[in-house]
Amino acid sequence: MIKSQAELLEKLSIADLERANAYAKDLIHGLRTVRSFPQGVTIFGSARLSQDSKYCKMAYKLGRLLAENGHAVVTGGGPGIMEAASHGAYEIGGRAIGFNITLAHEQFPNPYLTDCLTFEYFFARKVSLAMASKVFVFFPGGFGTMDELSEILCLMQEKKMPTMPVFLVGEDYWKGFDKMIGKMIALKLISAKDTGIFKITNDVNEVVKAANKIGHPKVSENFYDGFREASTIDK
Repeated sequence: MIKSQAELLEKLSIADLERANAYAKDLIHGLRTVRSFPQGVTIFGSARLSQDSKYCKMAYKLGRLLAENGHAVVTGGGPGIMEAASHGAYEIGGRAIGFNITLAHEQFPNPYLTDCLTFEYFFARKVSLAMASKVFVFFPGGFGTMDELSEILCLMQEKKMPTMPVFLVGEDYWKGFDKMIGKMIALKLISAKDTGIFKITNDVNEVVKAANKIGHPKVSENFYDGFREASTIDK
């Protein structure tokens, strides 16, 4: 058993320490950017959809409406859904923030970002995307979008992060996910109340209404400040 920090450091290799430092550097850069603007609305979705797809058109409309109501639009910074939402906000002078990441394919910053930060590590990027947000929106997407969605839902379910509105936009796409949720409930893998964490909709105005209801936090404030995980409440 490791009894002290000194003993822990002795067990780590130089490569381990270098890796940990790189992780910390990526995360610090992300959180520094998060602290530079009021929490906005984070929009997830596929990088592969063309701008003339119905989902990108919906994302563009949402980005524009959010900006009109003074909310920052936060995305992964790439093409597809991310570009459409950023475009909508950027076009009317809103703030479009992109948390980009270095990938072998597809991911490059879209031209409609007012702020852009490129990450090396997915986990640091996901932490920053979460802490930048007061409302989460998921458009159709692939493994990346599903990874982000399942993590957000799990963290809220387990009260490891503040509960915030989560919208799944595109009823025809998400109906399959809804059926899977039903199977989970039937097998008692989750409880029926867990379905209250998210809402499936085609109406992007619902997202704007939820953001307006929360309002505009100060730059110096964040919903994570003072947040205590459920596992620490009774300690």
